[in-house]
Amino acid sequence: MTAIKFSINKACIILFALLLLLSISMIALLYLLTGNAHVIWCGLLFSVLMLFCVMLFVATLRKKLTAFSNRLCCLLDDMLTGEMEPPQTSEEENLFYKINHRLARLYEVMQENRRSITKERMDLQELISDISHQVKTPIANLKTVNTTLLEQSIPEEKQKGFLTACDGQLDKLDFLMQAMIKTSRLETGIISLEMKAQPIYDTLAAALGGILLNAERKHIAVEVDCKEDLTVSHDRKWTSEALFNILDNAIKYTPENGNIHVSVADWEMYLKIDITDTGKGISENHQGAIFKRFYREDEVHDTPGIGIGLYLAREIITLQGGYIKVISEASRGSTFSVFLPHKQVIFKCHGFVRIERKQQDLS
Repeated sequence: MTAIKFSINKACIILFALLLLLSISMIALLYLLTGNAHVIWCGLLFSVLMLFCVMLFVATLRKKLTAFSNRLCCLLDDMLTGEMEPPQTSEEENLFYKINHRLARLYEVMQENRRSITKERMDLQELISDISHQVKTPIANLKTVNTTLLEQSIPEEKQKGFLTACDGQLDKLDFLMQAMIKTSRLETGIISLEMKAQPIYDTLAAALGGILLNAERKHIAVEVDCKEDLTVSHDRKWTSEALFNILDNAIKYTPENGNIHVSVADWEMYLKIDITDTGKGISENHQGAIFKRFYREDEVHDTPGIGIGLYLAREIITLQGGYIKVISEASRGSTFSVFLPHKQVIFKCHGFVRIERKQQDLS
């Protein structure tokens, strides 16, 4: 069965006709009951006044509804195009004010979603650009070596050299992919942190174990000043990863016969780990950018690396409620200070990690 749809004009006409029919019926009934002409005239006058008031009310209401619907359509069009915000009104609490208030909230949500989508799109474009830039050179080198091996007759000794070069490029690609996986897990929050109070000495020893061989090759002296009983709540695996990345950078950019000094201090609210090197240092203009993903200064492009170590280190420490500070001067070495809070609470929900610091007991 097809439903009958009435427009506002048809509804007004039908209402007026029903009221007119009701008035005529009332006047006829009064005439039958009283037979008095004055009563009939009074009833007729009352009916006319009532119909006039109803018509005036319906016309005013229709005018307001039409104006409101036009204003609402224009407002929605502007909200969709993002050209203007919903106007704020100081009207009293009524139906129009309620709708306008909720439209304002809807617009705020739409704008926030639009900004979030734009930021995610820009981050994705930047990430794709960074990855393509990082893999371009290894892939080009691999193609060159592969073409040479296929098209030319090369002695076995030279073939081994080419294969060794390929192995180095594959290691670089593998390192890049592993770094991107770690970065993705950190940025999306899908990571399991096993936070517990444990000695920082063992964590620091694990990080130092990964750089000692390179330090020996460059004759770099590594000194460590850390008490074995110092404990702090942290995730050993990921904190060791962060410290290793900072130490690895110190080894890369410290010349031969240099020095690296690691010291740990126990403060009231934080445990502080200082990593000081005698390397090339970082100019003040670049200190704000060294923690960006894939950032590398122009003068160090010949040094192996992809510029993601410090970015990962900062993300790992920040995720545990701490922070990293750097003090450096060009040609005078650098000091990276890692601060880990003593007391913190970890909340896990739907695979995401949220860390809040407990209030210190001042009693």
